[in-house]
Amino acid sequence: MPLRSLNAVFLLSLLGAFGASLQGCASGGFNPSPKPLEITTQLSLPPAKIGTAYSTTLAAIGGTAPYTWSVSAGAPPSGLALSSAGVLSGTPTAAGPVSFTAKVTDAAARITTAPLQITVTPAPLQITTTSPLPGGQTSMAYSTTLIATGGITPYAWSVSAGAPPSGLTLSSAGVLSGTPTAAGPVSFTAKVTDASEVIATAPLQMSIDLAVLLSPKRGGATVGQQLPFTATVTNDIESAGVSWTVTAAGAFNSQTPTTASFSSRLAGVYTITATSIVDHTKSASATVGVTDLAGVFTYHNDLPRDGSNTSEYALTASNITVATFAKLFSCTVDGAIYTQPLWVANLTINGAKHNVVFVATQHEGLYAFDADASPCMTLWHVSLIDTTHGGTAGETSVPSGPTGNLVGSGTGDITPEVGVTGTPVIDPVTNTLYLVSKSVIPAGPTFFQRLHAINALTGSDKTGSPVTIAGTYPGTGDGGLTTTFNSQQQNQRPALALVNGLVYIAWASHEDHVPYYGWVMAYNAASLAQTAVINVTPNVGYGGIWMGGSAPAADTSNNLYLITGNATFDANSSTAPKNDYGDSFLKITSGLLISQYFTPTDEMNDNSADQDYGAGGAAILVDQLSSPVPHLVIGGGKDGYLYLLNRDAMGGLGDSSAWQRFYLGDPIFATGAFWNGRYYLAGVGGPLQSYTFNTVTGMFDLSSVPRSPGNFGFPGSSPSVSSSGTSNGIVWALDNGSYCTPQSSGCGPTVLHAYDATNIATELWNSTQGTGNAAGNAVKFTVPTVANGKVYVGTRGNNIGGNTSSTTIPGELDVYGLLPD
Repeated sequence: MPLRSLNAVFLLSLLGAFGASLQGCASGGFNPSPKPLEITTQLSLPPAKIGTAYSTTLAAIGGTAPYTWSVSAGAPPSGLALSSAGVLSGTPTAAGPVSFTAKVTDAAARITTAPLQITVTPAPLQITTTSPLPGGQTSMAYSTTLIATGGITPYAWSVSAGAPPSGLTLSSAGVLSGTPTAAGPVSFTAKVTDASEVIATAPLQMSIDLAVLLSPKRGGATVGQQLPFTATVTNDIESAGVSWTVTAAGAFNSQTPTTASFSSRLAGVYTITATSIVDHTKSASATVGVTDLAGVFTYHNDLPRDGSNTSEYALTASNITVATFAKLFSCTVDGAIYTQPLWVANLTINGAKHNVVFVATQHEGLYAFDADASPCMTLWHVSLIDTTHGGTAGETSVPSGPTGNLVGSGTGDITPEVGVTGTPVIDPVTNTLYLVSKSVIPAGPTFFQRLHAINALTGSDKTGSPVTIAGTYPGTGDGGLTTTFNSQQQNQRPALALVNGLVYIAWASHEDHVPYYGWVMAYNAASLAQTAVINVTPNVGYGGIWMGGSAPAADTSNNLYLITGNATFDANSSTAPKNDYGDSFLKITSGLLISQYFTPTDEMNDNSADQDYGAGGAAILVDQLSSPVPHLVIGGGKDGYLYLLNRDAMGGLGDSSAWQRFYLGDPIFATGAFWNGRYYLAGVGGPLQSYTFNTVTGMFDLSSVPRSPGNFGFPGSSPSVSSSGTSNGIVWALDNGSYCTPQSSGCGPTVLHAYDATNIATELWNSTQGTGNAAGNAVKFTVPTVANGKVYVGTRGNNIGGNTSSTTIPGELDVYGLLPD
């Protein structure tokens, strides 16, 4: 066979073998290896931009699908994340180049990685604040914040061209603020620079308009009192001024384009508005509360001693804030003020009409101040021991301080002197102020207590005034058959009461120094003739009438209600003596005869343990005609129990006679306040508490007793309440715990507190807040007086308990109220 033929045969055989091989592969006889797993995404990923949504998908080949993606080293840019499907997405939040390692795993667990890089660029820096900016008004605070986006924070702002309106500045933080001083349109260019020194600018425009300013913005006035207002229109080019309007029933006694004098003959809340004549869209308004309160003529406001002034229209829960309420001014006096300030509306003194606040001091001073004038305006001031007021040569207030003490046991319970201690009382019909002064000629010593009838318009004693106080009463306490009033021993602590033409005065002791008694005397208010005397413990001594400085309460039948201190009780004895009423709640006729009494079951323990039932005052509740017992009275003492009694049947000895008895939780040395069905009282070391009266049961609800935040030191607190009828109730309470005498735990300012009367757990304000609101140093038992949008607080000034006049301010009246602007 030729050679070519052999080669052809060999080639055909090879092809046949290769075909057989291919046929075998097709039938599963051969399985080649997959390609290697490989990430094919380029090293540098597409760039991203801060604040802009971003997404790119990583790619791989080889291996066995499906793939699972993750990051094996480093991290994607902040705001981006790599999903298991290989999608890198999100919104970047930080600029800069970022490197990280991507990892892909195939279905056969084969792994490969690749380093990747991505650059995040900032968004273009731009100022996004729109123009024109919000407008402003001259002389009124302005603030707006410029805004930029993009770039790299932080930003720094400045002005690159022009200038903001006069009085405004642009801070580096982009805040445009200040008080514009000129009106008109203004253009300027703002510049912002980011952290990488990239700069953006924007032209801005704004307009400053004229403004109406009104002073005062808020306040109080009495019915008929004229309150002046001043309006200022800034940049009032035409000097046109304002027009004035007032809500119904208000009136302007006079008005000009810049001033107006407002008054009203009806109580209520009034809005005074001043509107620019040039631009009627610009105006300012003030709110004034007009009160028809004639006066706070007596301790705790009225004869029931409920401490409530329901004719207060200026003070509301919404305006007792640090921004709108503060100490307005102070009046310096010559000694500590242990008495409650008294307030009278619309008195004409020295030819001008004033609201007047009266203050009596332990240095024998009596002051009449304009109740509203700041700085303080003294209308008159007298000494109760000069010759024109019945004093004699050598008379002084009674030393009772750290040295030379002439009363009690010398412990200085009243420091530094004794002069006028009991709160006076005012007869508004005759404009007569009644008070008791105590003085001494030390050389004797010879002591005096005098009842004064002072002309409230002049400070002079009226005809027949003063009278020296003296009295006797049948009893064996002095060792004979008669007890005699002792001016040195008896402390005229309770406030005076004026009831149906009679002035009632009660006494306790100085520091329990015997002999002393619970005296009560009555004087004819017109003639100052003594009409009746009673000694409630004539055979045993003690039995002082303290009541935390409270006055005897009185009902509409002219009966008096008071509580006595610890002493023997024998009124229920079958044999004489049986007219000693220690630790008893007494109902006394106008002629000073005891008609009824209530004495606790544990009276003997109260007496022996000095747990005076009469440490606290009495407060007659508003008659509850729809309740089972329409006439009630409440009071308590050192043991912390309150007794609610039926005034028509007080019950005699035994707790079972009380209509309701409940535990306050703290010793009681204070007089409660009653308003709108709620009774408020703070015991020693405890919070102010509020009890709600249930007219169905005729008792106080004990299941829910709101309490104030914080506690009150000794002697607790006798609160006062201001309201507009049954709304806008505010409870005012003084913490006098740092009262500076040797018995006190310290010496410091009294603290005035204000609480929402509907829920005293809400404190609205106190005098430790803000700046300049601290009162003078505390005096125990003092009570705040609230009238015509103001609160009056008596203090010992900066005296810390030393001898009289040993400090620059021996006494101070502090006046709090609404800030006018």
